[in-house]
This record gives sequence, structure tokens and C-alpha cells, in this order.
Amino acid sequence: MRMGNDGPSAADLVNEADETVLADIIYHYGEERRSRAVARTIHEARRRGRIETTAQLAELVASVVWAEPGSHIHPATRTFQGLRIAVNDELGELVRALHAAERILAPGGRLAVVTFHSLEDRIVKQFFADRSGRSAQGSRQQTRPGIAPPAGRPRRDDPQLPPRHQGSGPAGRGRDGPQPARAFGQAPGRGAHRIRDA
Repeated sequence: MRMGNDGPSAADLVNEADETVLADIIYHYGEERRSRAVARTIHEARRRGRIETTAQLAELVASVVWAEPGSHIHPATRTFQGLRIAVNDELGELVRALHAAERILAPGGRLAVVTFHSLEDRIVKQFFADRSGRSAQGSRQQTRPGIAPPAGRPRRDDPQLPPRHQGSGPAGRGRDGPQPARAFGQAPGRGAHRIRDA
């Protein structure tokens, strides 16, 4: 798994890292939802003896992470991805490569990057967004200024409304208790939806 000869190996991480550190590596780099259970299982297995082979590790992970029905992907794939990324500092290497490519890129040149998973994709997209001058995009949950509420529906902050209507808005009680008031143009339990032309 280790691309170079320096630094800790995956075997070192598996056999020596603290349980919480291991869980964080597996969760953040492997995007494994059951990272705490995997780390706990590895930690318990280490008490009995050193984990020497990838087959041993894969078997341990498969005991707590189950394959999706119909999937041909091994349950330990995400764990191995997390360990590989951590051992090789792959995300750090990607950031350094993007900055180096930017320095040698000719004016008006184009940079193409192939990513292999969502972690890399996020870094590359953010890098390109920062360099292209695009500002950070708001959440889809937020309403955009300048968009009028649907016809026939008064605005909450309309000074023409009687005081009892000001500040009142669509709020209710659902299965999960009181719900916060939604901004105009939002459907219950969803992000902002398209506002129809009146």
C-alpha cells in the first residue's frame, strides 16, 4: 500500500495506531460509515496478536461491515482505501500537485485532472472554483434574494400586514416535534424549490 519507503506502513497503522485515530482515518479517508466498529474490531484483534496479512484484515472488517445486496465490492474496500490514502498522504500530494501544475501552466493554458473518488473530486473542484474567481455557492436550502414569493402569498415582513401576521410563518409540528419556520419558496422537508411564474 505504501508508495514510498519512508513513513509508517499500513501494517504499522493497523497494529499501532490508537483506536480513535484508526476510526477517524477509516471514516474520513475511507468514507466508511461503520468506522468505529471496524476500529474496535481491529483493536480487539490486536490484543490476541499482530495482524500480519491483508486477508486477516479483510476478514476482520467483513465481520462488522456487510456487503450491499447484489454488490460485487468487498466490504473491506473502504477501509483499505482509507489506510492507503493515510499512508501515502494522497490528498496532500494532490494539493501539492495542483499548486505545482498551476505554477507551470502557461497563460491561457488548460489543466485537466482525473479523480478517482469523491475526496479527490471535492479538492479539485474547490481548487478550480477558487482559481476561476467563482465565489462560494450558497446552500440549496437558502432562498435567493430578489425572488418574489408565489403569487397570492403575503411576505412575512410586509408592513401592510396586521401585526399578528408579521413574524408568523409556515411552521408546524411533525413526527419529530416542532418544525422551524420555512422560508418562502420552500417545500416542507425539502430544499428550496423552483418558484413558478405567476
